[in-house]
Amino acid sequence: MEGKGRITGHTGLLALIGSPVGHSGSPAMYNYSFEKLGLDYAYVAFDIKVEEVKAALDAMRLFHMRGCNVTMPCKTEAAKYMDELSPAARIIGAVNTIVNEDGKLIGHMTDGEGFVGNLRDHGIEIKGKKITVAGGGGAATAIQVQCALDGAREISIFNIKDDFFERTLETAEKIRKEVPGIVVNVYDIADTAKMTEEIQSSDIFANATIVGMKPMEKESVVKDTSAFRPGLVVADAVYNPEETRLLREAKEAGCTCLNGKGMLLWQGVAAFRLYTGEEMPVREVKEKFFQ
Repeated sequence: MEGKGRITGHTGLLALIGSPVGHSGSPAMYNYSFEKLGLDYAYVAFDIKVEEVKAALDAMRLFHMRGCNVTMPCKTEAAKYMDELSPAARIIGAVNTIVNEDGKLIGHMTDGEGFVGNLRDHGIEIKGKKITVAGGGGAATAIQVQCALDGAREISIFNIKDDFFERTLETAEKIRKEVPGIVVNVYDIADTAKMTEEIQSSDIFANATIVGMKPMEKESVVKDTSAFRPGLVVADAVYNPEETRLLREAKEAGCTCLNGKGMLLWQGVAAFRLYTGEEMPVREVKEKFFQ
């Protein structure tokens, strides 16, 4: 039964963990790339709840898996069990990519790189720009940290004023320490007038909340569409559905819109490099999965 893409006794296993994962395009994207480059790996998805993360990571060591991607809601939990964290993962306190180096688990956070890579792919540089970000979770924090590291001049963060609001304030403080001179402000996401005002004075607006994602696809994180204008870049981390209500309304107002699939692609490119040491065949992957 020899043939191209057949699994052997030596095939390295990679996976996506989180919940839900059934809708994910990651397995198709990675497996296609492995086949294209002749790499002996297979990538699958496991539905893992937060309370199962520790057991999943123990299994990862037990099965000598090469690595795994981590999606919601497991990113912060997974970080607790890492043997080592990359600088971005350390500042953020969450991981989305784990590389198993002979039983030593190294946690990375490539969401921010995915966001910046997607902007760059559309000819947009973050350097010197003001960005407003909705959200305070792993992906949101990754975007904030990476934009700061890549030279954004000002970041306005909007988050729900819940038990985690303190963590958003701490992130802002960490960013100020890491990047002296940057302006970082944190606001309550319920303050619609303030959010509208901040988006109006921004070059880029990013939604990194789950608002707009199924089953919340009828909702948008931006309540007042007067925040939108031509020239504003609106990026959504949500990729299911592909065009969220946020992006539809932003497009109608003449904004430049970037959906979550681009961010997914470019964070995947960064993760692929960590797993294999090789470059993902981006052009082919884009044509096949991101048209």
